Amino acid sequence: MANRLVIRLRREFPVVILSLGIMLAFAGQAAGYYRWGFIERLDDFLYDARMLLTMPGGVDHRIVIVDIDEKSLADIGRWPWSRDRVAKLVNELFDHYGAALVAFDIVFPEPDESSGLRILKALGRSEFADLPAYHKKVQELQGQLDYDRLLARSFKGRLVLLGYYFKSGDKGEGSSNNGVLPPPSFDSDIFKGKNVDARKADGYGGNLPILQQAAAGAGHFTPWIDEDGVVRRVPMIYEYRGNYYESLSLAVAQALYGVKQVKPVFAAPEVSKETGYPDLESLSLDFIHIPVDSHVQALVPYRGFQGSFPYVSAADVIHGTADKKLLQDRIVLVGTTAPGLFDLRTVPVQKQYPGVEIHANLIAGIMDQDIKQFPAYTRGMDVIQLFLSGLLLALLLPLLSPVWGGIATFSLLAATLGMNFWFWQVQNLVLPLASVLTMILCIFVLNMSYGFFVERRGKKQIAATFGQYVPPELVDEMNFDPASYTLEAENREMTVLFSDVRGFTSLSEGLSPHDLSELMNGYLTPMTALIHDYRGTIDKYMGDAIMAFWGAPVDNPGHAGYAVRTAMAMQERMHGMRKEFRERGWPALRIGIGINTGTMSVGNMGSKFRMAYTVLGDAVNLGSRLEGLTKTYGVGIVVSETTRAKAGEFVYRELDVVRVKGKDETIAIYEPVALEEEVSEAELEELQSYHEALQIYRDQDWERAETLFTRLREADPQRKLYKLYLERIWTFKDLPPGPDWDGVFTHTTK
Repeated sequence: MANRLVIRLRREFPVVILSLGIMLAFAGQAAGYYRWGFIERLDDFLYDARMLLTMPGGVDHRIVIVDIDEKSLADIGRWPWSRDRVAKLVNELFDHYGAALVAFDIVFPEPDESSGLRILKALGRSEFADLPAYHKKVQELQGQLDYDRLLARSFKGRLVLLGYYFKSGDKGEGSSNNGVLPPPSFDSDIFKGKNVDARKADGYGGNLPILQQAAAGAGHFTPWIDEDGVVRRVPMIYEYRGNYYESLSLAVAQALYGVKQVKPVFAAPEVSKETGYPDLESLSLDFIHIPVDSHVQALVPYRGFQGSFPYVSAADVIHGTADKKLLQDRIVLVGTTAPGLFDLRTVPVQKQYPGVEIHANLIAGIMDQDIKQFPAYTRGMDVIQLFLSGLLLALLLPLLSPVWGGIATFSLLAATLGMNFWFWQVQNLVLPLASVLTMILCIFVLNMSYGFFVERRGKKQIAATFGQYVPPELVDEMNFDPASYTLEAENREMTVLFSDVRGFTSLSEGLSPHDLSELMNGYLTPMTALIHDYRGTIDKYMGDAIMAFWGAPVDNPGHAGYAVRTAMAMQERMHGMRKEFRERGWPALRIGIGINTGTMSVGNMGSKFRMAYTVLGDAVNLGSRLEGLTKTYGVGIVVSETTRAKAGEFVYRELDVVRVKGKDETIAIYEPVALEEEVSEAELEELQSYHEALQIYRDQDWERAETLFTRLREADPQRKLYKLYLERIWTFKDLPPGPDWDGVFTHTTK
């Protein structure tokens, strides 16, 4: 079996090499030597599908979104609102509603001059320059009309965090920057000498200095938008001019838990140094760890569709009509869902999704420590699973049928999906999926295509070559390994069978050509079917004779037993056919069958005009001679001693030791009686008596031999064999063979 598998793999060498080539191509892509955009897009799609399937749903009441929605714009006015309105919003949230923390997903980059204070001051420098009362009044009003100062005052002593944004690709080198940035979140030396590849910004949009100084903290709200326009991750740290700034979600968590400094968690130095693995693995807020990828980004753990967090209209908060229980002791994010304010994003779970809710999901994920990990070492895991799956399929699929190949492939797909889902759901680890799934399908399609277009040609050749000789079942077996079968002549131990109809010439003289054709078809068809049923190969038809053999082209260690079974089945079928023939007015046919086992030459033989797949050799000729002896001994089947030795599952009657015409060596010949487990007690007793009589005959005890054979003939008058030996005994009584007689009978005719 092992040799057969090796032979099969050698024959399938081209498709194995192509499969391994596909595996290496996908492994190179997974290792990062080159990019395949379609794989990256497919991985994004599969990531989104897993997110949709596993998002927990429900509403998280810990975080509330105060929404500058259409209702608020209609009630308060178009955005931007005057800063006194925003100050009132902040004051209401803390003083009336008891919010724990307020963070803005909006930026205040420019001064608010809507109060007219600047105009009043300008008038004081011109028309009213000499009026002290005017200047005194302006001084009194300044505290009420300086809206930026009012807003900054509302921040004092409260957990208010501002948001700002970064810009990438800005070639103006900071000329378009607005407002100011907060102090860097990390000391500039903390990442010195480390392999940290944070996203880099070329510009920013910050808040007014007065507001930034008054706030308890700040964080950027710039998500990372993938090439397909979907927000799946947010940079936890942005780098700008060598300084590092934290995200709004990280700043909220830091303020909420009172952590003074976010700590980076680095990989072991030897790991990153030897492999180029990114140093930064996660960010720590004491007992909370936030896993980050190679660009210091965190995957957003989307809870569900829009509305996974409570929404409160900003207008209701300002007017004091909002539900107090909804806001008390809650984290409040101030943002907008109004389409005109352009803060709607595409995310894995929804086409239009408020940007403020992205940060709400990320804050909740930090609090729950439920952020998926996508570390750099997943690339190595992807390469490993590609190698294992690719090697398995490359070596296994060529050995399997299309059906079993399909079952194996889709079982591997199911196992891969199951393992990936387990890592996703249980370990919170995101493993790449697109490469291995695509590779598995590509190798499967390659093998099926190869089998269809290449092996189909080989199968056609096998069918064309051997289909006329062997049964369809053997052709199917040969199709498993077509390269192992050839028409070239070779020597093999095989078994040959010759079958002939007794007295066919005289029987056929009384039939019309049409009836003769019908009779031959009616005889040869069932006989051929039996030979095929027992895995035999038809060599040729010779008029009423059939020549068949076993052991080629498909190797068959039990060829002798199959041949004997076939012969006995043919005799049994012939017995049933006689009644059918009589009913049709045809003569009753009787056949003789000779079987011999030995070394024969088998292959395509003939001339350049006509070739035939046949067997030749002395062993074949002996089989033909044995068929002729069936008439002499009055039996239906004669087998040689070599066949008897190879087909030991039968009980035999020894017929004689003979020397056939054209042969000098002697051979024992036998008649198969039945399978050992099917022979009756009566048959065994008769055989015992017969073999005893035969031995006495060979001992030249003619009187005793005559007595025993006479008894056997009286018990079975129809058996010609007993009469034959009685006639020989009578001859030898008159003309004894002499003391050197070896019991061999020499036949001088075929």
